[in-house]
Amino acid sequence: MYIPEAEVRGLLTYEALIPAIRQALIDYSAGRVEQPPRMILRAGNAEGHDNGWFGVMPAIAGDVMGVKTVTFYPGNAGLGLHTHMAVIELLSRATGEPLAIMDGRLITEMRTAAVSAVALAALRRPQARSLGILGSGVQARAHIQAFHEVWPEANEIRVWSRTTAHAERLAVEAGARVAAREEAAAADVVLTVTSSPSPVLEGKWLLPNALVLAIGATGDSLREIDDEAMLSSYVVAESRSCAEREAGDVRFSGAKVQAEIGEILSGAAPAPAGRIVFKSVGMAIEDLTAARLVWQALAGAPKK
Repeated sequence: MYIPEAEVRGLLTYEALIPAIRQALIDYSAGRVEQPPRMILRAGNAEGHDNGWFGVMPAIAGDVMGVKTVTFYPGNAGLGLHTHMAVIELLSRATGEPLAIMDGRLITEMRTAAVSAVALAALRRPQARSLGILGSGVQARAHIQAFHEVWPEANEIRVWSRTTAHAERLAVEAGARVAAREEAAAADVVLTVTSSPSPVLEGKWLLPNALVLAIGATGDSLREIDDEAMLSSYVVAESRSCAEREAGDVRFSGAKVQAEIGEILSGAAPAPAGRIVFKSVGMAIEDLTAARLVWQALAGAPKK
């Protein structure tokens, strides 16, 4: 059975996905998930930043197994194509039977935003009201939607993008306003969702108690955040090993991952004080969790 993106969109909701991702992150940090390192092959389609990659991401958890194959082609943005595309195969853990194959592009989009929403709910200050966004693409839109589920108190969104027209379009859609990069970075919560190969966020712009959700700059040779921001913050990640292996923000700054978000959620690690950076690189368990929800929703949907 193949489940296309249009059908995934009708079955997967943030209302169901965010709590499921929360539990998956707890399970991961508690050692209840089998997830080998992501295998990444360079496509060799272009030189430098536009060189795409092909990743394979398997995981086993609970009653299911799965594997996502995903591509990231930064140059696709200039062609009017999605930069990320993916397919997920879901299997029964008990018998090994294939349950479904589904488009994974929307799942990747939504599970990434859901992870950030879980981190936001756990790490933000109670008085936080303003959100600054660096970036204006697919993930910026997905995060705004997911954040509405966990942060109804937010009353100001500032958007910056290297392309002003894109920032203006997002601002109109989200009820936000376009801001200079420094002003967006001075919000209570700062979301970085760019594909920049070099830092776009500088620590000198951040508030002392800022929460930075660093989602973009996918790859071990890319970074969105400068050394000052990384080294002046308490760094939290989905996974220590994944962030230290795959996140340029961590590798190049020399910052140490001080806790996994699953440890904080379970109480195994204390909630940090001061400035916080949450670095997300994406994990197979997140895709598996979302795919399982899609499969369950499809199984429970009325037959036409």
